[in-house]
Amino acid sequence: MFSVASRWLLGLSVFLASLAPAYLPAQETPDAEAIERGRQVYSANCTFCHGMQNAGGGVGPNLFRSKLVTPRTDSEAIAAVLKDGRPNRGMPAFPSLDAHQVTDLITFLRVRSREFKGGLTEEALLVGDTNAGQAYFKGAGKCSTCHSPTGDLAHIGSKYGPLALTSAFLTPKPNPVQQVTVILATGKSYTGRLQYLDEFNVAMDDPAGNYYSWPRSSVKSVEVADPLAAHGELLGKYTDTDIHNLLAYLATLK
Repeated sequence: MFSVASRWLLGLSVFLASLAPAYLPAQETPDAEAIERGRQVYSANCTFCHGMQNAGGGVGPNLFRSKLVTPRTDSEAIAAVLKDGRPNRGMPAFPSLDAHQVTDLITFLRVRSREFKGGLTEEALLVGDTNAGQAYFKGAGKCSTCHSPTGDLAHIGSKYGPLALTSAFLTPKPNPVQQVTVILATGKSYTGRLQYLDEFNVAMDDPAGNYYSWPRSSVKSVEVADPLAAHGELLGKYTDTDIHNLLAYLATLK
C-alpha cells in the first residue's frame, strides 16, 4: 500500500508530466511592450506554420506543447533553434532576426504558452499553514534534530522554488558522506567517515584525518549511519497536511 508521501509524489509527477510545461516557476510579469513586439515578430514569421494562436498550423507543431518554449529552458537554446532552424523537421532558419527581436519573440511565446495553460505557478503548492509547519519541523517531524533554519537551511526559500523544496525533503539526493562505527574483536571502537566497504574490507577516516582499514574478518561489527534514514522513515508517516505545512514553512526561510 502506498504511503501518503508516495501517493503525493506520484500524483505530483503525473500532474507535472501531463501539463508540462504548464507548471512554471514563479516569475515577474514581462514588459507589455516586449510582448507586443514579440507578437509582431511572430505574426510576420511564424503564423504560416504554427498558426495565429501558436496552436499549430498546416505544417508546424503546437508550440503550447513544446518542451522548448518554457521559462525553464535557457533562452540561448531557443535562440539557437531560431537562428539555425531544424531542417530535419522542416523548420527554416531565421538568421535575419536580430537579438532584440529574438528576445521579444521568446518572451511572447512563453507568455502565450503560460496563458494557454492557465498561468499555473509553483506558488499553487503553498497552501499550508506556516506556523503549523514550523511546529512540525521542531516537533513531530524532528527535522530540527539534523537541520537548522539559520544554519544549513538558511535562505533555502530563496534558493529553491516550492517544487524543488518539496522534492528535496521528500526524496533528498543521496549523501555521499556516511559515518561508520567499527568495533574490533578486542572491543575497541572507531568512528569516522566511511571510505570503503565491501564484504571483505572496511576503511574509514577518523575526525583527525587518520586513515584506518581492516579486513571484515577481524572486526566484530560495522555500523553505517545513513544521514537520510530519517527522511525515509518520515515517508511512511507524513499526512498531506504535514507535507503542505512543512513546505509552507520552508518557503519562508528567505
